[in-house]
Amino acid sequence: MTSISRRRTLAAGAAALAVGPGLLRGARAENGVAEGVIRLGQSAVFSGPAQDFGIDYRAGIQLYFDRLNKAGGVHGRRVELVSYDDVYEPAKTAANTTRLIEQDKVFALTGYVATGNLVAAMPLCEKAGVPMFAPLVGTSSFRTSVNRLLFHVRAGYDLELRKIISHLSTIGIQSIAVVFQDSAFGKSNLATCEQLAADFKVNVVQKLPMAIAATDAKDVVAGLKAASPGAVVMIMAGRMVDVFIRDYRASGSGAQLYTLSVGITDAKGSAQRLEGKLAGLVTASIVPPPQALRVPIVADYQRDRAAFGQKIDSYTALEGYIVGRVMAEGLRRGGPALTRDSFIAGLESIGRTSFGEFPVEYGARNHNGSTFVDLEMYTGDGQLRR
Repeated sequence: MTSISRRRTLAAGAAALAVGPGLLRGARAENGVAEGVIRLGQSAVFSGPAQDFGIDYRAGIQLYFDRLNKAGGVHGRRVELVSYDDVYEPAKTAANTTRLIEQDKVFALTGYVATGNLVAAMPLCEKAGVPMFAPLVGTSSFRTSVNRLLFHVRAGYDLELRKIISHLSTIGIQSIAVVFQDSAFGKSNLATCEQLAADFKVNVVQKLPMAIAATDAKDVVAGLKAASPGAVVMIMAGRMVDVFIRDYRASGSGAQLYTLSVGITDAKGSAQRLEGKLAGLVTASIVPPPQALRVPIVADYQRDRAAFGQKIDSYTALEGYIVGRVMAEGLRRGGPALTRDSFIAGLESIGRTSFGEFPVEYGARNHNGSTFVDLEMYTGDGQLRR
């Protein structure tokens, strides 16, 4: 570029800035971005046996957006979340996603729940060029390569399973059984679990599927009893976990139970339904405890719960709150003339940082967010202890 051309380019840029952010925003005219609002879309499960995930996740995301909007939003725009129930069914997720993109004309999507549902949504996002931010999904297949439109916040299930299997290996457990949800989520993460078990020289002696809507787990429990594993790893989510634990404890089997972070969402409800039998369940956690006020992000979350009258309080709600905060930073970095490209660039520019001592990392070659995983144990009343 010649010096004259360079000067002309710089002058054109200065002129564009001189027209003011309002006119510039109008000139860019990105779907979902207007003078006073950024419209985001969500399809998630809000009814049925897995409803706690969608309800709590949305509550946490909305809680942070309430705080953000009260403080003036992002570059003067309030953030609005449009949510539809997909009842955990991928076909319904696809229909909702099409509606959000084509009719509601949202800027980006966020807060989706479950592996199969994300599988259904991503081709639609890719066709329309719409970013998908922070699905409540940790399946490894979405993380091994960078999809320009897909960003995660939570640690992957591979990291959760690695934490569990390495712990079992360390304490001398040499055999495990796996009970997995009969879905894309369960089957894909079963493969990850088997590979990790082989890496740590832990023998998988039994693998048993269980239906999402199961009301009885006696056959599964009988299969476990025959295998006599040293521990049982559950790759399941929602109320089916309660069903399994109820029947497993009733059988008198004594192997230690382990679950992923999505295993128990409504801990108090599970504790009541299981009448104390939740005690001793070990879970992977991908956010700090919601009562750990020593962690600044948790203190902010609890302060805002009180300020906005949010009754829901759970690990999933806290995760949603963190998601809202990280997304807001990406929107802020996207600038006043917000576009999908500038939002993606804004997220990638975050690098390695922390939000209230919750660490994340993003870049052009890393859209995976957090690697935080811990192990905790439930008490009979639904509390967690490290």
